[in-house]
Amino acid sequence: MSLSLRRSESYINGEWVKGRAEKLFQVFNPKNGSIIGEVYDLDAEDTKAAVDAAYEAFGPWSKKTAKERSALLYKWYSLILENIPELGEMLTEENGKPLAEGKGEIMYAASFLDWYSAEARRVYGETIEFPVTNRRSIIRKEPVGVAGIIVPWNFPAGMLTRKVGPALAAGCTVVVKSPEDTPYIPTALVELANRAGIPRGVLNIVSCSRSNAAGIGQLFSSDPKVSTVSFTGSCEVGKLLMSQCAVEVKRISLELGGLAPLIVFDSADLSKVVSGTLFAKFRNCGQACISAQNFFIQEGIYDKAVEELTKLTKSLKMGDPMDSTTSIGPLINSRGLEKVERLVNDAKSKGATVICGGSRATDVGELYFQPTLLTGITEDMDILHQEVFGPVICIIKFNYEEEVIRKANNTKSGLASYFYSSDISQCYRVMEALQAGLIGCNDTTVSSAETPFGGYKQSGIGREGGKYGMDEFLQIKMCAIGIDI
Repeated sequence: MSLSLRRSESYINGEWVKGRAEKLFQVFNPKNGSIIGEVYDLDAEDTKAAVDAAYEAFGPWSKKTAKERSALLYKWYSLILENIPELGEMLTEENGKPLAEGKGEIMYAASFLDWYSAEARRVYGETIEFPVTNRRSIIRKEPVGVAGIIVPWNFPAGMLTRKVGPALAAGCTVVVKSPEDTPYIPTALVELANRAGIPRGVLNIVSCSRSNAAGIGQLFSSDPKVSTVSFTGSCEVGKLLMSQCAVEVKRISLELGGLAPLIVFDSADLSKVVSGTLFAKFRNCGQACISAQNFFIQEGIYDKAVEELTKLTKSLKMGDPMDSTTSIGPLINSRGLEKVERLVNDAKSKGATVICGGSRATDVGELYFQPTLLTGITEDMDILHQEVFGPVICIIKFNYEEEVIRKANNTKSGLASYFYSSDISQCYRVMEALQAGLIGCNDTTVSSAETPFGGYKQSGIGREGGKYGMDEFLQIKMCAIGIDI
């Protein structure tokens, strides 16, 4: 693989820097634990320099015309498309998802820059009639300022552009904290932004080890030069950042994962259920915030559905993510593996039946877990209530529509929900009743550059993607103008 885009430094104010201490941390390939390389470990004080640079760059960048910002974003998009093979391999190497998925994520990431390069020119104001004749109004949307952006490891390319694209399009400047497990692909994307001509200070990125992550999050939350924070990650960290931002009454947008149900009604087309499950459950080894986990299957179709899902689960090949025949790669690290194992073992100890899988796949690699299908799931099992973030399906039988809606909504999360039915009236009823920000009806592809992404309840605040993604980086100004009549 070419190393032309791989950087060990962070990018601050138009320069690649090593940080004051010039400390390094190691990046591992989850496939076999080998060291990919070493990356410079920046801390909050180093990041303060990036915030200062973004703050100084905000004035000139926000004054550029929307057309100028649009052209630069589109150039960045074009450069990503030109480098898909290298970027896809880089992502697969440090993340562990199969190469086809890695390349697919790069294309997905590019799509947000394509979309927001156009959306930059669609930030519209308006006028509103006052109740008197001698006053007029102008309503403007203006960029909020510097955005502190924290990107997750599971989709480090897609989440970077989904956040940075609208921020830059709106006229904001940005400081990104890259994920500790997958720092290479975000810095590679920033290098391409640099080549596209994004001005110095407008887009900055810092890499750090896990020990420095909290300090950088605290800086984003507390520094008055940062106007908004955007975070994708765990509910626990999201709540912490939200509480920290509250001190400054600072805007924050959060995407905090979910516990997605997938409901199969008696009228469902099982071929669609199987193909949808392959994407919704086993993409990235189940390490996706919208991954389906609890499969509620109606009594009349239960046996046949379990049979078909078992065939699918057993057919999945674990192996080298660079091998085109591999469908399941490793989990990201030992903490992720141990969580999956703990939840599966808890379910087994409380009476769950393992239809297939159920344990580590040490013959394949240290971080591999067998694609698993469990039945006999009961309320006292942790796996029913906690996001497993691994290749595990939990199957629960149900009888009635009202019953399954109640069970599916019985969670603090509300990011995605999926269901399959051939009854059009039922489709409308269930779509309206499910408490989630993303609904998949006879389909599990619920994210695109053109549509909003976000959740209900503790799955987060705000929306990313589509025209709504711009709102997180814009503020509304009303100007009243008195005139002579």
